Amino acid sequence: MTIRRLTLGLVALPLLSSLLFAQSVSRNSSESSATPDLGEVSNSIYHNLFFGFSYRIRYGWVDRTDEMKEASNDPSKATVLLGIFERPPQAAGSTVNSSVVIAAESTSSYPGLKSAAQYFGPISEVTEAKGMKPVSEAYEFPVDGKAIVRRDFVKQLSGIGMHQSTLAMLSKGYVLSFTFVGSSDDEVQQMIEWLRFGPSAKSAKNSSKSPKS
Repeated sequence: MTIRRLTLGLVALPLLSSLLFAQSVSRNSSESSATPDLGEVSNSIYHNLFFGFSYRIRYGWVDRTDEMKEASNDPSKATVLLGIFERPPQAAGSTVNSSVVIAAESTSSYPGLKSAAQYFGPISEVTEAKGMKPVSEAYEFPVDGKAIVRRDFVKQLSGIGMHQSTLAMLSKGYVLSFTFVGSSDDEVQQMIEWLRFGPSAKSAKNSSKSPKS
């Protein structure tokens, strides 16, 4: 399997595993939630008012959101909000195809889910089955004052390190997950820094300053 295909599969894991998991549980849940706003991109910044966050898209990156949404038969249960890649997933390359995938999944698909940390149970099982090795337990990693939980993974591919970090939080009846894939911890951390919540997310609309590449 090529690096480009493996990268596409890995970053889709949070969404795809939930879809498989949801097929085995009842859809009858007493918990109700509004259908999430799919968000929009303006001036190279993705904005989602429903969840109150924004993400800056690096110049030249490829948006594959629409293609990845096709994995969900019920957007009210699970959907990709943003899926971006450093280069087209089908393009050959000798390095990791860095990527960011943001997904929203209804908590009704996870009976008994009370915290974001619990979300990493089924997600980590699927990720590890694909050869990604955890380098940490799930831990608190607040972003702009938001209570977010994070877990990190790594895989060696012919001497190339593929690093994946997934952040998760519960919001408005959904698990909101942010998955970042890069060639190093430093690169992943830089991508995470482009995520903004609350007032900083709103002000990003009017900001033309880009984070340092």
